[in-house]
Amino acid sequence: MPALLQSPSESLHEASAAAPRKSRTDSEGDPDLTPMIDVTFLLLIFFIVASTPDQQTAIDLPIASRGSPVEQLYSTLLTIGEVGVDSAPVYAADGQVESARLSDDPEEQEEKIVELVEKGLQEGKTNVVIKADKSVPFREVWRVTGDCSKVSGIQLAYAILEKD
Repeated sequence: MPALLQSPSESLHEASAAAPRKSRTDSEGDPDLTPMIDVTFLLLIFFIVASTPDQQTAIDLPIASRGSPVEQLYSTLLTIGEVGVDSAPVYAADGQVESARLSDDPEEQEEKIVELVEKGLQEGKTNVVIKADKSVPFREVWRVTGDCSKVSGIQLAYAILEKD
């Protein structure tokens, strides 16, 4: 009967003191590693999101020691200039000749490049030479390459634009 006369706060205190505290272990006695794994993944996600890739790092590629030269007389020539507002200017000539400059709109450039490559193919020019300065980002060269590759039966070659 004395237990009934105790206040509710006293009985709660005695019950919590009497029960042994459970440790976070599984049935074999090993510690639970789930929180540590969670923290590790959270740190990993934080560093992936917080880091920014360095897109300005220059890559110095070695000079080609082997390769067969492409006869430019029998090739369709495209020159990529330095990057403009939306995309790099493309010229339908050997070098940056203003009269041969294509539109600055990427969709119009694509149409004109496909047209030029198809016209060259009809004239027997199976090679397409894409020239670019080393300061031109690769994404621009890749974009022009993709436009050229829409015409089947051609062979692509790349050249470095010589500065005067």
